[in-house]
Amino acid sequence: MYIHFCEEDGCKEWGSWGNSASPAGATRWWCFEHFPHKSYEQEQALRRKLEAAEHGNIVQ
Repeated sequence: MYIHFCEEDGCKEWGSWGNSASPAGATRWWCFEHFPHKSYEQEQALRRKLEAAEHGNIVQ
């Protein structure tokens, strides 16, 4: 088992989203919020979740 945290500076979240440029390259890890390879739909869902959290609404 490997421990990997988000690569974003200052972020202490678990890096559960990994990506590598090639099978031979090292894998880089990010939390979902900082993962740079999200689809448009994933990006919109995250934006709605963050906006709801700002207003005190709970989004599941």
